[in-house]
Amino acid sequence: MLEAGVHISILISAFAVIWFLALFCLLPVGLGSERDPETGAPLHPMLKKKMLWSTAIALVVWSVFYAFIGFGWLEL
Repeated sequence: MLEAGVHISILISAFAVIWFLALFCLLPVGLGSERDPETGAPLHPMLKKKMLWSTAIALVVWSVFYAFIGFGWLEL
């Protein structure tokens, strides 16, 4: 039973790592040149859209990762 718990925790943590990696790769995309004069932050960062794209990308990459584990090509 311990192996199933370890397997699930590895899969969840792998999804989290892939999701954050995708999000950090998408953060600079589409910012444009409009900035707040006081802070220098972008006026329209589109974070919700980037989070949705990050989720979609992470699901695809994680599914491939899970398939590698399921077919035994990657041993944990």
